[in-house]
Amino acid sequence: MINYRVKNLEKLVEQLKAEGVTILDEMETYSYGKFIHILDPENNKIELWEPVDEEYDKIADGRTK
Repeated sequence: MINYRVKNLEKLVEQLKAEGVTILDEMETYSYGKFIHILDPENNKIELWEPVDEEYDKIADGRTK
């Protein structure tokens, strides 16, 4: 599975739905960000993540930027 960090996940999901993208689940919200899973045109699962970096840094040893 591929994970993409995105900005404004709610708006992006609206745009993806309008384009007919398959949304696999409901958006989940945690202190460290929001998540949702979609399928690409080849049916690969993709995770979209709108991070809250300050909170994620508290629970992770390091992160990529």
